[in-house]
Amino acid sequence: MKLKHFLTFLFFQISLFTFAQTKESPADLVNPYVDSKNSRWFFFNSATRPFGMVNLSPDTDTGGAWGSGYRYDSDSIKGLSHVHAWQLSGLSVLPVSGIALDKNTDFGSPFSHDSEIVKPGYHQLILDRYDIKVELTSTLRVGFHRYTFPKNSQQQVMIRLGGMLGPSDIIDGQLIQVDQTTLQGYLINGSTIRRPFNTAIFYAIKLNRPIAEITGWSDEGVTSTLRDIKGKNSGALLSFDNSKDELLMKVGISYVSAEQAMLNLNTELAHWDFEKTQNESFEEWNSYLRRIKVEGATEKDRRRFYTDLFHALQGRRTISDVNGKYGDMTSGTLLAKQIPLDDAGKPKFRHFNSDSFWGAQWTINTLWHLVYPEITEEFVNSMLRYYQDGGLIPRGPSGGNYTYVMTGASSTPFIVSAYQKGIRGFDVEMAFEGLKKNHRPGGIMEKAGYEHKTSKGGGLSHYLNIGYVPWPTPEGTRFGFHQDGPSLTLEYAYQDWTLAQLAKALGDDASANEFLTRSENYKNTFDWESGWMRPRNVDGSWKMPFDAYEYNAGFNEANGSQATWFVPHALEGLAAMMGGKEKAIDRLNRSFEESEKLGFTSGTSHSQETHPEYRRIPINYGNQPSIQTAFIFHKLGRPDLTQYWSRAVVKAIYSDLSPENGYNGDEDQGLMGSLAVLMKIGLFQMNGGTEADPAYQIGSPIFDKITIALNPKYYPGKEFIIKTGGNSPTSVYVNSASWKNQNVGNMELSHSQITGGGELNLEMSESPNK
Repeated sequence: MKLKHFLTFLFFQISLFTFAQTKESPADLVNPYVDSKNSRWFFFNSATRPFGMVNLSPDTDTGGAWGSGYRYDSDSIKGLSHVHAWQLSGLSVLPVSGIALDKNTDFGSPFSHDSEIVKPGYHQLILDRYDIKVELTSTLRVGFHRYTFPKNSQQQVMIRLGGMLGPSDIIDGQLIQVDQTTLQGYLINGSTIRRPFNTAIFYAIKLNRPIAEITGWSDEGVTSTLRDIKGKNSGALLSFDNSKDELLMKVGISYVSAEQAMLNLNTELAHWDFEKTQNESFEEWNSYLRRIKVEGATEKDRRRFYTDLFHALQGRRTISDVNGKYGDMTSGTLLAKQIPLDDAGKPKFRHFNSDSFWGAQWTINTLWHLVYPEITEEFVNSMLRYYQDGGLIPRGPSGGNYTYVMTGASSTPFIVSAYQKGIRGFDVEMAFEGLKKNHRPGGIMEKAGYEHKTSKGGGLSHYLNIGYVPWPTPEGTRFGFHQDGPSLTLEYAYQDWTLAQLAKALGDDASANEFLTRSENYKNTFDWESGWMRPRNVDGSWKMPFDAYEYNAGFNEANGSQATWFVPHALEGLAAMMGGKEKAIDRLNRSFEESEKLGFTSGTSHSQETHPEYRRIPINYGNQPSIQTAFIFHKLGRPDLTQYWSRAVVKAIYSDLSPENGYNGDEDQGLMGSLAVLMKIGLFQMNGGTEADPAYQIGSPIFDKITIALNPKYYPGKEFIIKTGGNSPTSVYVNSASWKNQNVGNMELSHSQITGGGELNLEMSESPNK
């Protein structure tokens, strides 16, 4: 590392240390490196805003959705990309020096973590090959770059317009020079097995110094001084005079047009003050993170908590522009649409790109709806725009495309829970109409994972006719992914129950009865003899042979032991089939004892989940299907076991601050981060908060005091406080709970109690209070 860079780095570290001595800001505590050794394309984020369209960060690996993006153990930077989203990537650039361009030029550069600074909204590193200091920050839709070149060096910037970039093959691109400091163009993300249509990302670039020369390349070779560069495997090398060491570049993104990208750029970032933008990004992160204030425990615990909360606000991206324009791709053809405007001419909400809501009933349903209700409301309105545009409420859209990611109607609990919690800034009648459509023939329940051209893989006709989804598919064809009959049956039954709750709230008794009756179908996949949920043939016979610990044998990303507990709406009914509550509790407790030996997860990364050594685990907190299990004890009358095992899971999985561990490589866009937050503050909702005035189950908080600031636009209370007395790593049991001087005997509080504000006092102990 050059001396000037080392001194700058040292000064920054001293400044951070001094700041930490005087003030503990939540954003200062975030460690973006956590689990980055196992990173996937959308996991690692630095120069981005909450739910940002732009997610600007370095890429060490660029091939495939998994094992790509920023990977801590990789030693070189391939580019700086602006879009790290579910099934989407966009615009890779890199400052370079002394490059003699040819078609096979390797632009990448080694780098060292010793000279790197990463925090919310900012990334700094040194490209050792060129001795260039790179600094990155952003607004919501604009990436901001600052490059410091060595004195008298050749100053160049590479723009790559083709090739594999994370999950996408960039199959076409264009770059047009508008003037000496302005460029614009587009990239085409080729279709994938998950995202069915080619999807465009448009960009606009402004530089603070004139471009001296542009050299372009394409499949035809290298051409000098091009002004319009396009085609697959194309790109450009920009050259600048070296009269100044510093070069600034702004990059606006849009899913509508290059003109819209320029509008985003000019509206959100009209100035060239890098520090101002960096500070504003950092403070915006603080404004989100400080809505939950935690006190006590260790500094490491607090750092990990705010890292979890940081991830809970990541991955799901804005795709609408500053004026409310967005790209509708539900038909496969890009159509420019407009979000409704308010009286001030501002968009009423944003449109979003999102991975599945599969598992969200136990994670963001609770966290977002309580702490960020305005975000929930935007997401519901966004899903309703997809319904208006394409006829279905999505379960995981990508760049305006339906992807049919995962299974079932996973958006149903999210929307129902929002309504039941008083988040009402959306057309509930339209939502109810769309959700009913999803649960009936012709809806999204018919489609298995990524089933784009048929509607048979979900097995909905069998579910309606015989009360369960057979496995294997009796039609004998794999129409999509995740055609796992028992898992589908259990998911549909729970989702039907949640939709029945909305029907009751809206006074539609016929629909309520229809979906309540269907919600009993979970019983049809339970084998009384073996005591497990089990695959069943279409003729009613049980699939033979059967091994409850065999992974993916009829169970979606799970085994039969894990999936058997997926009855969040009817746990007492499940317990009765197991021989009563005591037998169910004993069985689940033994499953936790066995799972503890493997650290409660199927390995330490998602890629290890199918490994013979790990996949036979009874409970897996490394994936969504069984992450509710610690709180099942609570619902069956043993909250002490919930307290014990939830603490054990937090300690084993969600306490590390290293790049090697943290989420086991499967932090699906906020789901595991949200789960960790909820377990650490001791709040959970078994049925996803979908009943009237939903209940919150009280767990075992790890902190002495937790203060949640309530949004006054949605909730009447100012703040909800949890205080724990006698808390410690070994005092995991709640011996008593009081709310406004009243004993909380059932260890639950309602949504109206919490959002009305008040203080929950918990007395902790090393021994359970039976």
